[in-house]
Amino acid sequence: MFSLHLRHRIYPLEPPRIMGIINVTPDSFSDGGEAYEPEAALRRALNLVEAGADILDIGAVSTRPGAPEVPAEEEVRRLLPALRLIRKALPEVPISIDTYRGAVARIALEEGADMINDISGGAFDTSLWQVVAHYRVPYVLMHIQGTPQTMQLNPHYEDVVQEVWLYFVQKIRQLRELGIEEILIDPGFGFGKTLAHNYTLFRALPRFVQLGYPVVIGISRKSMLWRPLNSSPREVIWASTALHWEALRKGVHVLRVHDVEPVRQLIALFEVWKSFA
Repeated sequence: MFSLHLRHRIYPLEPPRIMGIINVTPDSFSDGGEAYEPEAALRRALNLVEAGADILDIGAVSTRPGAPEVPAEEEVRRLLPALRLIRKALPEVPISIDTYRGAVARIALEEGADMINDISGGAFDTSLWQVVAHYRVPYVLMHIQGTPQTMQLNPHYEDVVQEVWLYFVQKIRQLRELGIEEILIDPGFGFGKTLAHNYTLFRALPRFVQLGYPVVIGISRKSMLWRPLNSSPREVIWASTALHWEALRKGVHVLRVHDVEPVRQLIALFEVWKSFA
């Protein structure tokens, strides 16, 4: 059974955990800036926890395809007021910070954040890994091809599963050499992948579970769900539920989602289902 060391306590990942998304951005693809203001971010955090979120993941830079770059100073300006309010109101809830910048991670960890979720796998800012190593916090290592500005222009792989698998093997080795032991891996659905790449990776989730690290997935409201259905990000909760169930069956440990209540019910039912296996 996997556990995270969050400051002065051990946080088991059994049953599978729900990571609730808080976008402190004006241009999120999924919620249009609903949690941009600090008080709105706090309300969302409280609602997520009430609905059953185990971990809160706060991001202050949109990483949707084609999103403009945001200066580090602006990222901090957006993030800190929301983080401080949420940390004060929810002192025991684990908080993850979705950032690829070392300076932002350092500030957030000093302000009470518990872990770092990095879309870039350390590629966008080489100082980030040093910060994670210094603070000895859990680190979500995600795969991406390109950058948010370029990743969906023409993603190409000879063998997407093998290439992403090798990426994790190599990155994990580098992280461990720095003394970073608490690593979670995220295949990065939608980050430099076509629809076919996404579903090929999804079918191969057991191979990533076999690497021996907790697996995080983020498919909530993404185009791999709503484009095949000719729908929209907010109208695919049923489709999300179907894939989340399959992800749990494949051994995934953390589901990163916008809509917590159906996932809470899903995990509760999954635990009942396992008990009769």
